[in-house]
Amino acid sequence: MQCFVARTDDATRRLSAVAKDEFDAWMKGQPDRVRAWLDGLGFKAKAGSVTALPDADGAPNDFLLILEAADDIWSWGAASARLPVGRYSIDPAPADKDAAYRACLGWALGSYVFDRYKKREEPPRELVWPDNADRGAVMASAAAIHLTRDLVNTPASDMGPGELASAASALARDFGGACETVVGDDLLRENFPMIHAVGRASSRPPRLIDLRWGKPAHPKVTLVGKGVCFDTGGLDLKPSSAMLMMKKDMGGAAQVLGLARMIMASKLPVNLRVLIPAVENSVSGDSFRPMDILATRKGITVEVGNTDAEGRLVLGDALCLACEEKPELLIDFATLTGAARVALGTDLPAMFSNSDALADDLQDGAKTAQDPMWRLPLHKPYASMLDSKIADTNNISSGGYAGAITAALFLEKFVEPGIEWAHFDLMSWNVATKPGRPEGGEAQGIRAVFEAIRRRFG
Repeated sequence: MQCFVARTDDATRRLSAVAKDEFDAWMKGQPDRVRAWLDGLGFKAKAGSVTALPDADGAPNDFLLILEAADDIWSWGAASARLPVGRYSIDPAPADKDAAYRACLGWALGSYVFDRYKKREEPPRELVWPDNADRGAVMASAAAIHLTRDLVNTPASDMGPGELASAASALARDFGGACETVVGDDLLRENFPMIHAVGRASSRPPRLIDLRWGKPAHPKVTLVGKGVCFDTGGLDLKPSSAMLMMKKDMGGAAQVLGLARMIMASKLPVNLRVLIPAVENSVSGDSFRPMDILATRKGITVEVGNTDAEGRLVLGDALCLACEEKPELLIDFATLTGAARVALGTDLPAMFSNSDALADDLQDGAKTAQDPMWRLPLHKPYASMLDSKIADTNNISSGGYAGAITAALFLEKFVEPGIEWAHFDLMSWNVATKPGRPEGGEAQGIRAVFEAIRRRFG
């Protein structure tokens, strides 16, 4: 990663980091030249703000970064984006390995630029690795998040079901895993009827991606990601305003590939499986229709109340397959409902789980990793809102309420009792640039889930 360099004798600029609530105390300990400089600038200690400082010769060669808190990650992302181009070393050095990890991860995330189609305007700022930094841990996290962002940011013209499968295959090869794909009409022969129904209208055939890594004797962890590479809404066509960002509708697939990369790079002792139903929800003479009845791998029938609620359909077949091996842990990610965004906003993924123990582990991981989520309930009385008069279930609820919950309850129909399962309904997108989080595709929840898996099985 080009934003880091090994310790070097070349000239570097000193970068001091101070939590905003410690700034006044820090100022009292500075030499007169520094206090006079900052007072002259009218500098305000706001999180993420940076400024030059005069060195011993009076030249502005040192720099100051204000942190939201001493353990903040994201302010470091502001530094790597806002400082002048150059090479920096943290002085004083981070207090311990955890502090070094937070500083370096934030720096790496703030250095991200999606440059596949447009060259970055200037080179990344370079940070000298602190002596106590766990470089492997930093690189595993940063590379996973960069991968997730890249996948989501890539337009559907270059990220269809086939390209998504190629990305999964390349990831498996990089870490000695295996990846198989069931494509097109083979989905019917292999009994994945809902994946086929949703994707059959596209000129780019639907497929089920199946990545495996790890030793069979290790605990089985299965990740499922919604891979709708573009969503027109199908025959229940979206308006153009709602279709505008639908390249990100494969954000769930991007999350699980990023998480898988983190797990494999960290060599966690798990038997990992990643399942991605990859489709394009298009409009043609072969589109599935409202009020069609779909068969499923589970054996239940689904009435299509709306073709724009297609993500839960493809996930249903994949979750059913996942449960056939009875994994110790089953987690899915999906850009599933606008209702979750209305409830929690774009920054906060909704998390549902059939296990309080798993939910607690995930929330603890979220707090440790500074990767927030919020648990919503699998409220069983709402299941009746999915009733159909002519099929076992409908894919949408009968009313306009609790859309995120009823979607999660639909998915739960395809999860075997006794299997610990969590479902993430997320945006996978930053609607505006914040420190360390540029506008565009985003990884949400995967560092929290990694931390929970590491604590359970590592």
